[in-house]
Amino acid sequence: MTLLNNLLSALPFLDQQQASMLIDAFLPMLRGAIFNTVPLTLLSFLFGMLIAVFIALIRVIPRTNPFYALGYYLARVYVSAIRGTPLLVQLFIIFYGLPNLGVKLDPFPSAVIAFSLNIGAYASETLRAAILSIPKGQWEASYSIGMSYAQTFRRTIMPQAMRVSVPPLSNSFISLVKDTSLASTVLVTELFREAQNIAATTYEFLWIYSEAALIYWVICFSLSLLQGRLEKHFSRYG
Repeated sequence: MTLLNNLLSALPFLDQQQASMLIDAFLPMLRGAIFNTVPLTLLSFLFGMLIAVFIALIRVIPRTNPFYALGYYLARVYVSAIRGTPLLVQLFIIFYGLPNLGVKLDPFPSAVIAFSLNIGAYASETLRAAILSIPKGQWEASYSIGMSYAQTFRRTIMPQAMRVSVPPLSNSFISLVKDTSLASTVLVTELFREAQNIAATTYEFLWIYSEAALIYWVICFSLSLLQGRLEKHFSRYG
């Protein structure tokens, strides 16, 4: 710690007190990232993808009866509403608005619900576009060997669509990591909330927020490297 302190304080824009403050602030922010930012991201993306698959399916299956047609239009309204309103507003409606209806949620579940609904709408459009990008010849080839619509979709279309959607969905996941900082507005003690608490006591807003930004960058850079490997892996089957 002393060596690190000396290295930081050797920088022309930091004194020894500021260097010590940055070192002390690192662990609380790291804990916030590990115990709240990462779980919040993973849970929200998981539930969001479940929503996305469901919505995408509703929007691409043939509307052969009024029930399917109703589901299609409800799905369109959901996607339009989520994409047409700010994520912060959606978060506030769930955490601060729902109690007016007698529904009180803790900060973390509120954030998971808001982020899941948001990512579900955007990811559903990604999946829908990926499904529609598969050539019609794939459908016809599957029908020609006796597959039903459901079998064709599950065995032929969906695997190809998932491969096509890996890059944009990976980008959505990385963006979600950064978006979780909005959870600080509803009292979730994630990385940025910890940074806010530390900055409020030290008044070193520039350095504390810069340190938080650096942690976010390291996380996102690591994820982008993983994304590159995933894309390279799936490109073998392209």
